[in-house]
Amino acid sequence: MRKMGVLFAGIGLAAVMTAGCGAKTQQAAVTEAEKAAQEKSAETTTASENSLPETNAPETEEDEEENYDTGDASLDNVRNQDGVGERELLVVSFGTSYNDSRRLTVGAIEAALETAFPGYSVRRGFTSQIIIDHVKKRDRVSIDNVGEALDRAVANGVKTLVIQPTHLMDGLEYMDLVNEAAKYSDAFERIAVGKPLLATDEDFAAVARAITAATARYDDGETAICFMGHGTEAASNAVYEKMQAVLKDGGFAHYYVGTVEAVPTLEDVLAMVQAGDYKRVVLQPLMIVAGDHANNDMAGDEEDSWKSAFEGAGYEVECVLRGLGELEEIQELFVEHAKAAIESLEQ
Repeated sequence: MRKMGVLFAGIGLAAVMTAGCGAKTQQAAVTEAEKAAQEKSAETTTASENSLPETNAPETEEDEEENYDTGDASLDNVRNQDGVGERELLVVSFGTSYNDSRRLTVGAIEAALETAFPGYSVRRGFTSQIIIDHVKKRDRVSIDNVGEALDRAVANGVKTLVIQPTHLMDGLEYMDLVNEAAKYSDAFERIAVGKPLLATDEDFAAVARAITAATARYDDGETAICFMGHGTEAASNAVYEKMQAVLKDGGFAHYYVGTVEAVPTLEDVLAMVQAGDYKRVVLQPLMIVAGDHANNDMAGDEEDSWKSAFEGAGYEVECVLRGLGELEEIQELFVEHAKAAIESLEQ
């Protein structure tokens, strides 16, 4: 019997559905969160990966040049090879056009999954078409979107498909991915979707351990360690306040969590830091990759960046441009979630 086991984050429930939806679909519509991010990015400088023209736009000299270096795209494995066998593990990420960060975060997670599950062929899919188009135009590198990755799996004759997202939470994009996968449920004998990073209390505790261990050298009582998340209009935005509570309850009094586009805001975090007796501030993204938000909204020199705001308040600021995906503990957590998804198909 064909079935689809979907692991829903935040509720700890595995639901099994009988297949019966159409196999071939168009790419999922851009989520509200992506639209909001794209509208914001359109107002930023050309350093924003989401503000660049689409691939079918006329090329100009200005289009061909960027005022920042993101690394060598050729070092990154896009994982869109064919001939993968009957079992595939599709790793779905929002994506980033910062080549080094993509390789060190998304690529590292994919490599960890490949090592953990040698019986599965690991492949990649991105949800942001704007990032896909940018990388293709700038670097001549093609990355599958989710629809293309699913169609490729069908064409390759995959029978068992496990999809492991690298999303932080079960927000709008995660649920769109679940819905997209459901449309392909009769194209495979078995299909399952793993949980995002923060799905259970144990996940929050594991992530808190990982980020505090990675930044322990800064925790000297005179330094505020601030993590910047993206934020979402969905109810799942509560993960940021929960992470703050987990850190505080764990005795990490000098750690603070905020977001770019939701709450807690930069102003909220700045106010919390000013309530303490700090001389320095360390900024780091609470995101899988260190992409546009980390490089510009957090570490940029614009007056509305987190770096500028804290420097303007009189603090010595250090920015750590390292995505969560670089941490081995985070990679292992995604391995655990993929393992649970695989095991759900064997029940």
